[in-house]
Amino acid sequence: MNEPSAIPQNSAEATRDLQDRLGRFARTTFAISGVMLVASVANTLFAGTDAAPISRPSRILHVFATALTFVVWRLARGRALGIKTIQVFDAALTPVLCTCWALLGVGISPKEPIEFSIILATTYTLIARSVIVPSSFERTLAISAVSVVPTIVFFWVRRMSFVPDAPAAQVQTFLMFATLWCLVGVFVASLQSRQLYGLRRRIREASKLGQYTLEERIGEGAMGVVYRATHAMLRRPAAIKLLLPERSSDRDLARFEREVQQTSRLLHPNTVSIFDYGRSADGTFYYVMEFLDGFDLEWLIDADGPLEPSRVIHVLAQASGALVEAHGLDLIHRDIKPANIILTERTDEADVVKVVDFGLVKALTNDGDPTVTKADAITGTPLYLSPEAIATPDGVDARSDLYALGAVGYFLLTGQPVFEGATVIEVCSKHLLEPPVSPSTRLGRPIPAELERIILACLAKSPNDRPQSAAALKAALDACAGVTPHDPLAARRFWRERATTLRARRRPAQDEHESKLTMAVDILDRGAPL
Repeated sequence: MNEPSAIPQNSAEATRDLQDRLGRFARTTFAISGVMLVASVANTLFAGTDAAPISRPSRILHVFATALTFVVWRLARGRALGIKTIQVFDAALTPVLCTCWALLGVGISPKEPIEFSIILATTYTLIARSVIVPSSFERTLAISAVSVVPTIVFFWVRRMSFVPDAPAAQVQTFLMFATLWCLVGVFVASLQSRQLYGLRRRIREASKLGQYTLEERIGEGAMGVVYRATHAMLRRPAAIKLLLPERSSDRDLARFEREVQQTSRLLHPNTVSIFDYGRSADGTFYYVMEFLDGFDLEWLIDADGPLEPSRVIHVLAQASGALVEAHGLDLIHRDIKPANIILTERTDEADVVKVVDFGLVKALTNDGDPTVTKADAITGTPLYLSPEAIATPDGVDARSDLYALGAVGYFLLTGQPVFEGATVIEVCSKHLLEPPVSPSTRLGRPIPAELERIILACLAKSPNDRPQSAAALKAALDACAGVTPHDPLAARRFWRERATTLRARRRPAQDEHESKLTMAVDILDRGAPL
């Protein structure tokens, strides 16, 4: 029975799910074994001489089994394990536990009917694994069959000795039914695995409507939620943005369509690439873009601290290059912020910037419905809003993006936003009226004077006092004096050594249950165009 895997073994998310389920199985058996161990000890203490005698080896085995399940549980809750390691733990845990249950009866008085307890412990362990741990029929059959061998051997060695002078026919009948009970437990567990395993597969297949399968949520923007996805044929990772259900009005649909169409025009290497767009069978609008396995700058600074000036220049220059192309096409981003700038790497280059989320992009030469570009009185993120975006949001031009990029540079240097406040109104008021504290003053140590001058020029209240184009800003950054040049080798070391640690600490994009959901969108049958 060659069933396709309900959990693809090449999927990191699937591996984490399998590890989590193995941990749950270990936790369940730990709880059951622990309760029975405590009950056994309590019975011995309080019943005194009337208690059934339990040998020291049996007690040691019971403690060992309980400790083993605890260790596996804690290991599964810890760092990510490889798929082979998880499979070894899964294949070994149930047989070892069932062997312990069988051996518990070795040192117990022959007059004690321990056989029934061993049958229950063994079959409950098999059933618990089949319900909790996703496994194919064949794998569960093999593991369960190996697991019941010690129990069957124990029955045939002990031969119903708890019934003194039992007739041979009665002994044979008991052994036959005890053996059959164990074998039934094996097949019930295997069939249960097949049912649940197949159900997981059918759910996955039912949701696979086309070329892309969504795996886990990785972010959320102004207009939609972003999922990591896999292309069915190419096995290439991608990211898919779905329009949020609460943003499904005609105006929002128009803005989402415009976002896709405008962003797809951008071909700069520092702008996220758009592959396709459409809508799923249920009418959900989406678009497909390149998957970026990196860190947004907001998370990176919060996790690892401010960047060195040379690295800040390297990042800002690339982001400026992306804006040069966008502004050249009469598009402004309107939501430049650290969370919308991703730092990633390529095989041949480290510290590659990608500008994402053009959900609030505005066409300066818009000839469509004017209500589309005037969807919000103030559009953008308050910590990075330019003064004119607050005062006259419909009159912003490309220099508003430069103000926001200057605020991003300030954050990268200091680890703090330019202005902070208890309310949005307070923050906006400071953007309008309050001069920014210089980055060197905020840091308490000097930074290259030319870089600080560029940052503060971008943060000028009047657009006329800022660099007049993204190209001018990029040229100024490229010519910035007094700064050690960006070190590609140091950047490569960061991605080789530090990035692995940061990925392990990266905050989840969803809760524990949401990460297990899988669905798909169909790019072959999009329905009517947007």
